[in-house]
Amino acid sequence: MALVVAGVVVLDCAEPEKLALFYKELLEAEQTDASANRVEIKGADGIRMAFRRDMAATPPSWPRPENSLQVHLDFHVEDLDEAERRVVSLGGRPLETKEASGPFEERGYADPAGHSFTLRRTRATAPKSG
Repeated sequence: MALVVAGVVVLDCAEPEKLALFYKELLEAEQTDASANRVEIKGADGIRMAFRRDMAATPPSWPRPENSLQVHLDFHVEDLDEAERRVVSLGGRPLETKEASGPFEERGYADPAGHSFTLRRTRATAPKSG
């Protein structure tokens, strides 16, 4: 048996209950554990995340260099526009906007506590030919 059998991405924040709710709704996840200082969720695809109370936590300032990336999450989606509407409706905000017209393969956002994440469009793969 492996020494380490499971991993959880943990984000520090001042209000773990609120941040857990954002990701729970975004990922259509279920809450699996909660204490006074930590909330854990698990998405339908198996992703596990936890949110730990840290009253001194400061939001990352990405893309500015001071206090920039502490962690960066990538989520795969089929429809970037639909996913963006969902993120914004849940309290997230766009970080990267592009002036050119047309769809983009990825877009950057911040969750309500300021952690950055990227939505990436999944690509359909063509079947291998003989």
